[in-house]
Formats: sequence, C-alpha cells, structure tokens
Amino acid sequence: MNDVETQQRFVFLRAEGWSFARIAEDLKVSKPTLIKWSREFRFEIQNQRAIRSEALQEKWLAVRDVRVNELGEQLRKVEAELAKRDLATVPTIRLFSLVQSLRDRIQHEAGPIEFGISSKDISLKEFYEEARLWKP
Repeated sequence: MNDVETQQRFVFLRAEGWSFARIAEDLKVSKPTLIKWSREFRFEIQNQRAIRSEALQEKWLAVRDVRVNELGEQLRKVEAELAKRDLATVPTIRLFSLVQSLRDRIQHEAGPIEFGISSKDISLKEFYEEARLWKP
C-alpha cells in the first residue's frame, strides 16, 4: 500500500474503534506515526465515526423526526384529555406531569440546532483544504 492508501485505511480503522496497537500490527506502521496521523486526520476520523454512529442509530432507532412527531402526537392527546378534565380531580396532576415530561422529551429529542463544527476543531491542513475546495 502507498502512503495515501495506508493513511486512508488508518482513518477507517480508527473510526471503527481499533486500537493503535492493533492498527500498527495490521498496517506495519509505528505507533508514533499513527498518533501523528490521528492528530492530522482527527476531523476525518470524527466524521466517519459520526456517519457510522448515525447509521447504527437509524438502523435500530426510529429517525429523530419520527420520534419527535410521535411524542408530539402523545402530547396533543394528553393535552386534549386534560382540557376535558375538572382540575380539582386527583388524576389531573398526573396529566400535568405527563405533559411536562412529554415536552421535556420532545426538547431532548429535537436537541440543539447544529450547523457545523467550529473551525478551531479542524487541523490547519484540513481547514485550508476545505477552504480551497469550497464552492459557494
């Protein structure tokens, strides 16, 4: 394998969670070199880990939008039931609690809105490469 192929294989294996020792043995590359590459390609490794994690979540969990919509539908039903109730009844407090719980879960599922990664978390080499390739 040439250097570029070896580095790409390294990024793939690190993203898969392999240890430096295991990668060093597989690629026949020293650990110090792997550590250097880990710093150099950390953005790429993080992206591949995120892609892998997202694929696993999609496979085993409902997509976020589906979960948020399901929680929203439950919230709508509980609020409709609550509107029919006399607020003096004991079960009403449980409905208020359920409403708050559902709202908290929707907020948690929807999560913060994130548009990208801070440029300070990208190595200069990758940052300049991304800037060079960027097209508006």
